Amino acid sequence: MSAELVKNVVLVHGGFVDGSGWREVYRLLTEDGFRVRVVQHPALSLADDVASTERTLDALDGPAILVGHSYGGALITVAGHHDRVAALVYVAAFVPDKGESVGTLIADPSPGAPVPPILPPVDGFLFLDRDKFHEAFAADVPLAEAEFMADAQVPWGLDALGGTVGEPAWRHRPSWYLVATDDQLIPPSAQRAMARRAGSTATGVDAGHAVYVSRPDAVADLVRQAATGATANT
Repeated sequence: MSAELVKNVVLVHGGFVDGSGWREVYRLLTEDGFRVRVVQHPALSLADDVASTERTLDALDGPAILVGHSYGGALITVAGHHDRVAALVYVAAFVPDKGESVGTLIADPSPGAPVPPILPPVDGFLFLDRDKFHEAFAADVPLAEAEFMADAQVPWGLDALGGTVGEPAWRHRPSWYLVATDDQLIPPSAQRAMARRAGSTATGVDAGHAVYVSRPDAVADLVRQAATGATANT
């Protein structure tokens, strides 16, 4: 990779939601002069969702910061091998290692840790319990917005939950991690442990799981740091 300034950013959403939640992060970064693209993956399977991410990367004209929230962390862990990727940014995200999936990472929660209110699968797809969505996914998002998010849920495929990762890109790319310290879906302790394992530069923010909606400023700040750090290391 050349030492050119990293000005492309690709945002990858997690499970149960679509890319529209990135709107304010998009606005902040584009106002700073970044060229931002938002992946709208189908949440069907890890392979399909990685392919959607790679198609977005294929269309870029230079290096990019690849950003993933929640399940999107698994996607950037795979798609991060793309030759357009200069750095990875994990936002309250899963960071699987080789042979792991999001399913294995949530299979054995620590005593006292919050348990995601995932309903039993129907026809191979998962939903979060609507009545617990606000508390679990979007505790610091205004109630009306959280209710809209709950009612606009994207079905999450079991093949996405269970898709295993090969060689993780974080072994070969610099990475940053934003820990949501009030997260009720992925315990902050688990976030910190995954960040340490990946060697990520980690920072925390007082926010729930939907930190990309409630604290877009913190997400944009970390992306800026990654763009600067990636430039220094390309």
